[in-house]
Parts: sequence; structure tokens; C-alpha cells
Amino acid sequence: MQIFGSGLGATLDPYQPYVLSLLRFVVGLLYLQHGTAKIFNFPPANDMPAYPKPEWFAGRIELVGSVLIIIGLFTRPVAFILSGEMAFAYFMSHRPRGFFPLLNGGEPAVLFCFVFLYLVFAGGGPLSLDAMM
Repeated sequence: MQIFGSGLGATLDPYQPYVLSLLRFVVGLLYLQHGTAKIFNFPPANDMPAYPKPEWFAGRIELVGSVLIIIGLFTRPVAFILSGEMAFAYFMSHRPRGFFPLLNGGEPAVLFCFVFLYLVFAGGGPLSLDAMM
């Protein structure tokens, strides 16, 4: 069994579905913080958005969507919605501040957008409620 070279893929391939589930779970936990910060001000962030600002709606989408992503329920449609939300957030909030995501503060939005887009195609993995149903 080779660790590096042509044997690396064969060594790691059996673990790929489980690492997908781990990625889904960790990204969901990280995303949950955005929803709880907007709705419950925990962890304490900026002022809580008042209805009907876009951030108020985003907080609800982030809270519900992240919980569904964490447990792996309706992963593909939820990930599609969350990916779109992050693209919207990037172009409405970050892109006007400059072209480069590093400079406009948009790196997290871009990363979340593309990880959620990946989950649309990959699904929730074997450790998800989707796989159990």
C-alpha cells in the first residue's frame, strides 16, 4: 500500500463519502454562527438587523438552512438556496467595495457559496438523514 503516488487515491477513496459528510457538518456549524449572530446576537456581532432589512431575512435563512445542512436533511435543495444567498450577499455587499475578495471582505461569502454549490451536486454523504431515508 503506497501512501504517495498512484496508490494515494486507492488508499483514500474509501473514506471520501465520510469526509463529504464531515465537510457538510463542519460547514453547517460555521454557517450557523452567522444566523445566530443576526437573530440572537450570539456570538455578539454588529447591531441586530431590524425587520425588514435583507439581513433580517438572511439570518432566518442561515439559521434554518444551517441546521438542515448539519443534520443532512434536504441537503441538495437547501444547499442550492444557501449558495444563492451567498452569491447575492457577495454581489450586494462585498463586490461594491472592490474587485478582490481579499480586500472587500468577501472571501467567506465566496467560499460558502462554492462549498454549498458543491453540496448541491455531491449531496449530504452517508452520515446524513438524506442517506437514511
